[in-house]
Amino acid sequence: MENTPFAVPAIDPSKQLDDQVQAQLSRLCMGLSPIALGLAAADWAMHLAASPGKQMALAHKAVELSREAVQRSLTPAHPETPEKDTRFKDPAWAQWPYSALKEGFKASDAWWREATKVDGMTRHHRHMVDFFARQGLDAMSPSNWAATNPEVLAKARETQGESLRKGFQHFTQDLKALRKAKADTPAEALEPLEFAVGKDVACTPGKVVFRNHLIELIQYLPTTAKVQAEPVLIVPSCIMKYYILDLSPGNSMVKYLVDQGHTVLIVSWRNPDASDRDLKMQDYLSSGVLAALEATKARTGAARVHTMGYCLGGTFLAIVAATLGRLARKKPGAWSAKEKALVPADLPELASVMLLAAQTDFSEPGELGVFIDDDQLESLRRAMAEKGYLSGRQMGGSFQFLASKDLVWSRNTSRYLLGEEDSSFDLMSWNADQTRLPARMHTEYLTSLFLNNALANGQYRFAGATVALMDISAPMMVVGTTRDHVSPWKSVYKIHLQTDTHVTFVLAAGGHNAGIVSEPGRPRRSYQIASVEDGQGWIDPDDWVAQAPVIQGSWWEAMHAWISARSGAAIQPPAIAAENVVCDAPGDYVMVRYAD
Repeated sequence: MENTPFAVPAIDPSKQLDDQVQAQLSRLCMGLSPIALGLAAADWAMHLAASPGKQMALAHKAVELSREAVQRSLTPAHPETPEKDTRFKDPAWAQWPYSALKEGFKASDAWWREATKVDGMTRHHRHMVDFFARQGLDAMSPSNWAATNPEVLAKARETQGESLRKGFQHFTQDLKALRKAKADTPAEALEPLEFAVGKDVACTPGKVVFRNHLIELIQYLPTTAKVQAEPVLIVPSCIMKYYILDLSPGNSMVKYLVDQGHTVLIVSWRNPDASDRDLKMQDYLSSGVLAALEATKARTGAARVHTMGYCLGGTFLAIVAATLGRLARKKPGAWSAKEKALVPADLPELASVMLLAAQTDFSEPGELGVFIDDDQLESLRRAMAEKGYLSGRQMGGSFQFLASKDLVWSRNTSRYLLGEEDSSFDLMSWNADQTRLPARMHTEYLTSLFLNNALANGQYRFAGATVALMDISAPMMVVGTTRDHVSPWKSVYKIHLQTDTHVTFVLAAGGHNAGIVSEPGRPRRSYQIASVEDGQGWIDPDDWVAQAPVIQGSWWEAMHAWISARSGAAIQPPAIAAENVVCDAPGDYVMVRYAD
């Protein structure tokens, strides 16, 4: 892979000093740009100062909310009216004085939600002020403090202080683990994962049949006498370890597909280090997705391949599918030099394209958008330029920030104040197995796709030409999840505006991970599914939800049926030639861990 250097170009000492100071300020603000935060706060404060009517309305709102809070705190709660906020589920919160603390907190939350809505602010600043106001309120919730949480006090009395002792022990353990979170900490010094990779998770039998600097390609061993003629190639996100789709055997999409008679291959991305700082998005498309497609055809002999992309892997797959659709209309001899250099000539036809929780239009990216503007991306670029990558801890912290009430504060209450152990299951163990991203690729991805929305705007270029998703000719299944804070389903749904092919849309119950990992038999699972046929026209997402029937169970069964309907006759499973075997699954790349 030939790359132009991403390293910061030669600069004068004054510029270097500026970069160092601003990088340090960013660290002090947990990776955020203090300038961006200050601009948002100033925008809000100045517009509020110039809005006396809004100030009077807020003063009236404060009096009204205070009166209602006092009334509710003194009125016994109705047993048939359940508490919606899980932080206050314990019955003791309905008794004074804790009811007063709870209702006062809820009143403050409601007031601030109204206070952040000031006319004249930029949309981005309004979202930032609202988001960080909620973060501050969540941090100050009375449920987070031992002296104001009746559940904590009751358990401390019941256990004669043992719960607090255990909580303090957990706190010191976590502090020690945090001190180890340095780039130079050897992998063997890290705490072992609760679920061992290759033994408890990522244990579906298979072989690594292709490897380059960026990916390993795993082909799984068949469990049925016959298989579908077209294999399924899965492209997970490089933000995560691939085995989110191959967790424990009863919770593995890979195993489910194999057991249904599909030949399954999956990409395992390299966990980068400082030497990979110059890897570009182009490399992830060419040496990642396209190389996997070429290897899939070479290893299985399949002329047609079903493809599936999850999260960022789905965005990559959509770009590749559009590129291949465009090139399919050109004779190979008419390909440009860039096309020949980046796109292999002997690729399989795409039998289908499945996108799981993958955005192709980033105009409404949800709460991730509060971290995306020119100043914050420049601050991130400076921080990554020192190391050459975004650490897994930094990335994981950003995602935790999006759901801090559940992932940070509720966990802290449970672990440190109640002295409870963290629940241990395969998805949580996978979540602790974090990955890095190369500096250049991450900067290009955030700038091109998130900040400039270049893919949806027809400005993203690959292989020397503009990528138009309208060029995708294969039928598509697109999956969104109802509580996704990373890829909001209405943003995912916009694929209908960008393509001119058959689209089957699935809305699964759950979040970004749990909604996708939804094996058959799990209780309280449901989904909606409907197809947009040629000539049907645009259906508003809210209308789609109102019209599409709710089906109880796992959407995986609908996925299997959808793939099978677009597959040829069953064949003997393709043999894995011994000379093509690099090593046994799960391979080497997935085993690489870093402390930071």
